[in-house]
Amino acid sequence: MYEDLHWLGLSWSEGPDVGGPFAPYNQSERKSHYRRALERLHALNLIYPCTRSRKDVLSAAGAPHESDEEPVYPSQFRPDPKSKLPNLDSIITVNWRMRVPDNERLYFLDHNLGTKEAVSGSDFGDFLVWRKDDTPSYQLACVVDDFEMKITEVVRGADLITSTFRQILLNRALGYSTPEFYHCKLMLDENGVRLAKRHDALSIRHMRNQGMSPIEVRELMFR
Repeated sequence: MYEDLHWLGLSWSEGPDVGGPFAPYNQSERKSHYRRALERLHALNLIYPCTRSRKDVLSAAGAPHESDEEPVYPSQFRPDPKSKLPNLDSIITVNWRMRVPDNERLYFLDHNLGTKEAVSGSDFGDFLVWRKDDTPSYQLACVVDDFEMKITEVVRGADLITSTFRQILLNRALGYSTPEFYHCKLMLDENGVRLAKRHDALSIRHMRNQGMSPIEVRELMFR
C-alpha cells in the first residue's frame, strides 16, 4: 500500500514507515492507550459487558437497522444502569458496549455534506468499544488515536457518518476535543455499487500493472 501511494505521488510526514512525534503509529502497538480509555469509561459506568450474539440482536423483535447495516442494540438486552459493573479482566473475553443516551439529538457540521443529525438510541444504539478477543473496537481506537495524535480534521467516506456520532459521544465521555469532519461521497462502479477492497479491478496496483501512469490514475480519480 505504501509503495502504491508513493508511486501515485503521495507522501506524508508521520506514520509507521516514517515515524513522528506521536509514535507508535501501528495500532497493534497502542493497546495500552486504548485500555486506559476503556478503564476511564468503566469508571464512569458508561459501558457494560455483553454476551449477546449478532444473531440474538438481529432476531430481537422490533430491532431496527441502521444505514451502515449494524443493528440497533435492543433496549431489553441492556443491564440495569444501577447494577454494579463487574471488574475489567486483565485479558478480556467478553464484548463490552457503550451505553448511549436515550433519544438524544446529536449534530455535527460536515464540511462537505452540511449539518448532519442523528438520534441516539434510535438511529444507532449501544456499540462495541472492546471485543471478546481482547482488542479495541474501531470506534474506540479511532477516538483515542485522533486525540492523542492531535488530529484536527478527519476525511473519510460517507458510509462512516453514523460512526461519527458514536465517536462524538466517546469524545465527550473521555473529555476529548472532537475534530472537524469531511465525509466524501463513495466511489461507485458502473452499476452504482460502491467500490470495496474485494473489487480489485480498480485498485491502484491493478491500474499500475496495466501500464497506466500516476497522472492518468489521478485524472481518473477526479473525473
